[in-house]
Amino acid sequence: MLEQIFEFIGNHVVLVSVFVFLLVAFIINEGKQGGSAITPGNLVNLVNREGAVIVDIRDNNDFGAGHIAGAVNMPFSSIESRFGELESFKENPIVLVCKMGQHAGSVGRKLKAQGFVDVRRLSGGMAEWTASNLPVVK
Repeated sequence: MLEQIFEFIGNHVVLVSVFVFLLVAFIINEGKQGGSAITPGNLVNLVNREGAVIVDIRDNNDFGAGHIAGAVNMPFSSIESRFGELESFKENPIVLVCKMGQHAGSVGRKLKAQGFVDVRRLSGGMAEWTASNLPVVK
């Protein structure tokens, strides 16, 4: 089976190259549509220097177990009905935080569609934040 794959790649180099290029372009495009990913260190700088608003989209139980200081909890399941609460922050950087970074992109796309200018997402979510030994509030 593996030999056949390598034979196909060898016989169709141009086709495989175009496929790989399109796949990489798709992944980059999807990542940017939901907001650029930032590291926990960059998040700290963004909050301190530019007054970024942290929106934690985890459920209430996870948020209560520990969250980033100053974060606003808007659970993923009800965030669309609460976009109005963020209207006054349309010009500020907004950083979305979820458990591991997988839901923030879809919420970021929705916020951008609502006219929010600077939407970003925490790379790796709260898992990355806690793995970096950064403080949480309970």
